[in-house]
Amino acid sequence: MPTPYHAKYFAHELTRHRQTEGVDRISMALFDACVDLNPHQIEAALFALRNPISKGVLLGDEVGLGKTIEGGLILCQHWAERKRRLIVVCPASLRKQWALELEEKFNLPSQILDSKTYKKIQKEGNPQPFDQKAVIITSYNYASRMKADLRAIPFDLCVIDEAHKLRNCYRPSNKTGQNLKWALEDRKKCLLTATPLQNSLLELYGLASLIDDLIFGDVNSFRSQYTSVGANLEHLRERLKSFCIRTLRKDVLEYIKYTKRRPITIRFRPNDDEQKLYESVSEFISRDETFAIPSRQKHLVALILRKLLASSSHAIANTLEGMKGRLENLRDNPAADEDSDFEEMFDEDDLEENYLDDILGFKEDEEDESSVHDLQLLGAEIDELGRFSKWARSIGVDTKSRSLLKALDTGFAEIEKMGANRKALIFTESRRTQDYVKNFLETNGFAGKIVLFNGTNNTPESRQILNDWIDSNRDAGRVTGSRPVDIRTALVEHFRDSAEIMIATEAAAEGINLQFCSLVVNYDLPWNPQRIEQRIGRCHRYGQKHDVVVINFLNERNEADRRVHELLTEKFNLFNGVFGASDEVLGQIESGVDFERRIFDIYQKCRTTDEIEEGFAILQKEMGDQIETKMQDTRQLLLDYFDEDVHAKLKIQLEDTKASLDRIGKMFWALTKQSLGKHAHFDDQDFSFQLETPPATEHRTGQYHLISKKRENVPGEFLYRLSHPLGEWSIAKGKDSDTPVAHLKFDITNYPNRIAIVEQLKGKSGWMTLQYLQVTSFDEEEYLLFSAFDDEGRSIDQESCEKMFQCDAVIETQPPEQQEATHRLEAESQQHCSATLASSLESNNRHFSEHREQLEKWAEDMVLAAEKDLNDTKQQIKTIRRQSRLASTLDEQNELQSKLKELEKKQRKQRQRIFEVEDEIAEKRDELIEALHRRMTQSSESRKLFTIRWSVI
Repeated sequence: MPTPYHAKYFAHELTRHRQTEGVDRISMALFDACVDLNPHQIEAALFALRNPISKGVLLGDEVGLGKTIEGGLILCQHWAERKRRLIVVCPASLRKQWALELEEKFNLPSQILDSKTYKKIQKEGNPQPFDQKAVIITSYNYASRMKADLRAIPFDLCVIDEAHKLRNCYRPSNKTGQNLKWALEDRKKCLLTATPLQNSLLELYGLASLIDDLIFGDVNSFRSQYTSVGANLEHLRERLKSFCIRTLRKDVLEYIKYTKRRPITIRFRPNDDEQKLYESVSEFISRDETFAIPSRQKHLVALILRKLLASSSHAIANTLEGMKGRLENLRDNPAADEDSDFEEMFDEDDLEENYLDDILGFKEDEEDESSVHDLQLLGAEIDELGRFSKWARSIGVDTKSRSLLKALDTGFAEIEKMGANRKALIFTESRRTQDYVKNFLETNGFAGKIVLFNGTNNTPESRQILNDWIDSNRDAGRVTGSRPVDIRTALVEHFRDSAEIMIATEAAAEGINLQFCSLVVNYDLPWNPQRIEQRIGRCHRYGQKHDVVVINFLNERNEADRRVHELLTEKFNLFNGVFGASDEVLGQIESGVDFERRIFDIYQKCRTTDEIEEGFAILQKEMGDQIETKMQDTRQLLLDYFDEDVHAKLKIQLEDTKASLDRIGKMFWALTKQSLGKHAHFDDQDFSFQLETPPATEHRTGQYHLISKKRENVPGEFLYRLSHPLGEWSIAKGKDSDTPVAHLKFDITNYPNRIAIVEQLKGKSGWMTLQYLQVTSFDEEEYLLFSAFDDEGRSIDQESCEKMFQCDAVIETQPPEQQEATHRLEAESQQHCSATLASSLESNNRHFSEHREQLEKWAEDMVLAAEKDLNDTKQQIKTIRRQSRLASTLDEQNELQSKLKELEKKQRKQRQRIFEVEDEIAEKRDELIEALHRRMTQSSESRKLFTIRWSVI
């Protein structure tokens, strides 16, 4: 049975701040995380935490290797170390995904901050909403806007996702990058990007300067050293290694088994009526001026209309009717706001929400030239819209819908051959199309087998699914009380357990795991390749057991649709192979919306087949030139660090991680049994316990299960881990255990496994003390130091004492006499503390030396920049002198001599300036080094946790 002494030791050991370079450094985060362990992710997290002086790192793993997991591990470890001022800055479309990942995988509370929630939190009494005991998640744009608020918070860690979007932050013209760089200056940062280098080495300079302005000198010195002829890229590679780590997918195939993608194209030919409707509405959308689409919103509205037109006649019919109603309102109420109804018009689709953030970059006209002044033309347009909407309604079941039945038959046959679940995920770009497809399939054999997923999830069926899920999980502790979280879980599990088909809008393309499904149907195909990757990634992901069949629809009567499909399939390789789109491609279109705009322009402007063909040929050539850039070789040279030694290291690290987690699990379980012994019944076989009398009002009775990496975990509040409120209570209880001097008899005889070094102590007795040592230097470090000896006077080492506490023990009722042992225990404890302080100082000296070397290189860079200016002037002088010798007229000679005098004067000033710059830089460097040295100065505090008489029986 574990004793209070076990509990006190384990409680301190489980929560102490470690500064080791092994997996123990992130042991708390790894134990608490509901994720599969992949060694490259552990390596990346350790790299980010390696140097307490560093201002940050760049984690640049390829797409699909789990950078979000790496960022989550680092955040989780900070949280466990009570460093809880944490922020994630990411594209707006990824905020919800981050919140879900942090909650589901790491049990971290989060708060998405935007203008609305900011004001709400202020009204609730918090004047600074960015300062909360939760991970703040906010978008680039909002963080930029609120830069002063961000700068006021001393964040412990800032995670910046899709960091390549800020690669130009060093340029004054890049306002968002400049604002974020200023707001997060001197804060520790973790940058995440799959594309750290795409087109120019200056992108690396930009990302480095976002982390710390002192990694490199100014942009001119970087350019002169690394982008000119004869650049020393090997030197740059060495400098990058201090803050950048990158893993390629080919490096991890030994650990991660990916399945393949199997593309199938379903071709359909709309009938003449459908084709004429498409062409007529398309012509209407392409007009330069209409009352229905004010020029101020033309690009956004026209884009959405084109999406709906391609989606289904049902979707476009509703929208056309809405536009007709809007014009009738303008006709009858001339004072009405011409823009006011657009948000409501598209409210029935998830399109507007998903595109608005990105598409607002379209250049809209300053003024609206189509103000309503010609009632006759307005009436004609109202009639035209009415005719279009009736036409669309009259089509009924269209050819594309009928083709869906063929697609499902084909797809189900393919996955049946593989032995995969009979499940299909169908993506539409319109909520109206979603409803239409659902009704069509229900009348064709799929009644009761369909579940919908969209931006609101507010249909009667969805509400019933949620209510049923809440009822069945109420006692399991899985209900969070957050409707967005609970409804997503309920719908996904209903799809997994009961339905055959999930019809989803873009709202399902992010943040949900559907690896139990192996069939993805793109009923509507986005033009943005990144959105397609996100869709397929719901099913084709780590953990998928079968190949994933990807079905795309192709309208054979639409030349533009055909060319889009060809481009996405052949040039971008989105649907084939093990990985789908390569980083080369996704990186080039990291602003996938730019690519989407180009396609939109072709749809809008090109009328004939030849014009369409020419437009796509130009686009494809441009993309090809970018994708085949010679930067690929440079990228490989600079960023591909992996070799056989690294692979061997990762193997060892994975084994160390498993051993460490096993050790933590045993300690936490023993601590819990001691702390909750009076409150619960324990099942050691299942590692679960039934809590019957809660120790505090916030704890619920019920069956708790210890988190595990070896079996499937129960979701919800009955998953027991270090960060669980009950786990934190158990740890606090253990730390406060009453541990007077006592005699502990450790039972090695009945221990289930062999511990050789403890077995050697069987039959022996002695004395032991446990000391807590806290060291404050660059960071806070905590140590638990055992000092012990046996009755024959032989010292017992730290490892033997730690192993002894793996055994259960019994406590003798009478405390033994300890006077003779006290003096030696104190002496050995003091010596152990001194040795630990010396070791800590040596470790910090290594960090200090590394950072001092970085500062020395920064100083050299800055001097080089000044020298480069001088050399440029010297070259100009040589050129002028050569021109002067060749001057054919006196006026030309005089003009050149005048320029020469100015340049020589400039040269003298630059020479003098170099000495001044050298002095200034040396002074700044020395100030920085001195400040660093002051930070390194140690302070320490120690206290005794307990002293015991020990015996091994």
